[in-house]
Amino acid sequence: MPRPTTPVTGLRHQLAELRGPDRPPRPLDARALAALAANPGCSRRALLDGAGVDKARLADALGAPSTFGQSQFALARGNVFEARVKADGGAQLLRLVHERVGPAGAPEPVGELVSAPDLSAAGPQGRTARTALALREAAQSPGTWTFLDHPMLALDVAGSPAFLEPDAVVVHPDGSWTVVEIKSFPMIDGAADAAKVGAAARQSAVYVLALEQVAQRLTGLEAEVRVRDRIVLVCPKDFSNLPAASAVDVRKQLAVTRRQLARLTRIEDIAAALPPGTAFDPELPAAELAAAVEAVPATYAPECLAACELAFHCRDRSRAAGAVTVLGRPLRAELGGLTTVDAVLAAAHGEGGDPADPTVAALRRAAALRAEALSSEERQR
Repeated sequence: MPRPTTPVTGLRHQLAELRGPDRPPRPLDARALAALAANPGCSRRALLDGAGVDKARLADALGAPSTFGQSQFALARGNVFEARVKADGGAQLLRLVHERVGPAGAPEPVGELVSAPDLSAAGPQGRTARTALALREAAQSPGTWTFLDHPMLALDVAGSPAFLEPDAVVVHPDGSWTVVEIKSFPMIDGAADAAKVGAAARQSAVYVLALEQVAQRLTGLEAEVRVRDRIVLVCPKDFSNLPAASAVDVRKQLAVTRRQLARLTRIEDIAAALPPGTAFDPELPAAELAAAVEAVPATYAPECLAACELAFHCRDRSRAAGAVTVLGRPLRAELGGLTTVDAVLAAAHGEGGDPADPTVAALRRAAALRAEALSSEERQR
């Protein structure tokens, strides 16, 4: 008699079928999770990311290749800088953390007061367990600094686990934990590009959220573990390759990320609504692949162009449907139940819409003012 399938095993099997035969899952990283949290209404991205579908290959197969992602040069430069910062067992990085967020009176991270445990293990589950063990041991060793290089954290996202790998986590002598994010963009005169710092803060907020879940699972400790809501951002100083650090408050990003991830529809609910036989294998015929993608609702916004590999495909479909989402989220929110450009124009010209609707009334008033202004300009000529 065959062994009954548990819900978790059944979901994993279904997600593997959605990816295609023998296609390994693409890991869901903090950058993708931050983008997903910024657009929690997009079931398409939630399902594809949860299933580990390679969205870049999928976009190529759909005829809408993406330009999203870092260049190989930027990645190589970032790896060289990160290796420099973490040299000598993270001695320089720990000094920067001590300077920026170290509590008053904390001992300096030198000599025997520093621990750098080995986090190597087989597979993401093994590395996650090894990281949790290292964090427990560090919490039970007050008075010392612990440097965790590329720890592995697990975060539950819409019923599916996501394995995350921050650049570093530092455990302070008081037992608190700090996320360290290392970026290759410069910090000039003590300040970096605000947009890039904001993106790093949103990414780090995902790590902080994952660490909070780890702390909740650690039982039997004498003192409660505290995950700090200020992360340390390390960047090249000015135009050199020397590191500079800044403490970044991520409380706002943490609250937004926690709320948005909680709003995500569970992946099994999205997958259950798909037609039988749906798959996102890039090797499928283009027409069949496009039908599979269209079977999952998407919520496109111009911001997707900087965060999702399928953005060009979704934009083309939104434009073809005349959806007002292509004009941006703020305008979409202002228009209420008017979801297409044709419906907006009809309401403005008095050819559709409920006159009692404040949005319709405002559109008609704006159209009347525009017509009056154009008429006055014409008379002046």
